[in-house]
Amino acid sequence: MATNFSTRVRVLGAALRAFLVLTVLLGILYPLSMTGIAQALFKDNADGSMVAVGGRNVGSSLIGQSFDLVDAQGNPRKFDADGREVLATADGAGYTYLQGGGALTAEQAAGVGTLPDPKWFQPRPSAANYDGLGSGASNYGPENPTFVKLVADRKAQVAKFNGVGEDRVPVDAVTASGSGLDPHISRAYALIQVERVAKERGGLDVAEVRALVDKHEDGRNIGFLGQERVNVLELNIALAKLAR
Repeated sequence: MATNFSTRVRVLGAALRAFLVLTVLLGILYPLSMTGIAQALFKDNADGSMVAVGGRNVGSSLIGQSFDLVDAQGNPRKFDADGREVLATADGAGYTYLQGGGALTAEQAAGVGTLPDPKWFQPRPSAANYDGLGSGASNYGPENPTFVKLVADRKAQVAKFNGVGEDRVPVDAVTASGSGLDPHISRAYALIQVERVAKERGGLDVAEVRALVDKHEDGRNIGFLGQERVNVLELNIALAKLAR
């Protein structure tokens, strides 16, 4: 009996020592060493490939983001389904119209959202609303009626917003990526936005804006994987510099 007890104590002690050693090695030393190596050799990647302008981070080159209309403080402006601007009520429970102050009905409030800023190149849609914590796709099948209508509505909106025919709207302009956070758009989508951006920027030369697209186009990965693409954040940063 005593022998069995002492054996169990030794086994328990060995298991506890192994647990403590592995915790220190794999839970402390290994993560710290990997973090140190990453910071020393790949600091930009390890920090999330952040992009800074004027000493302030404005986004990541790896994560898509919206470029919607904002107010003077940088907060997103909200509009109803008819494009009329609204303001949140003091208690945050509803909305009132900017002009007139009338309260929106629950149905109208459900349709409140942001609008794209015509002065910027726009990204592809995001099923996750560009939220890294909710990254993912819509999971609609290609023949799902909801998805078909959504694509048709987006196609009409993109065509109207950019002043082009619906036949010129590329696929990535109306469909989200699998992650909902793709930072790139196709060259075709960038090009249909050039004239709109140039006009909204106080009449920038269209050729100059198109040249920005050419300059920021990335080729296929290792020459044959994927498609040519343009990073929207980097393109918009270059656009802001051009428009100064």
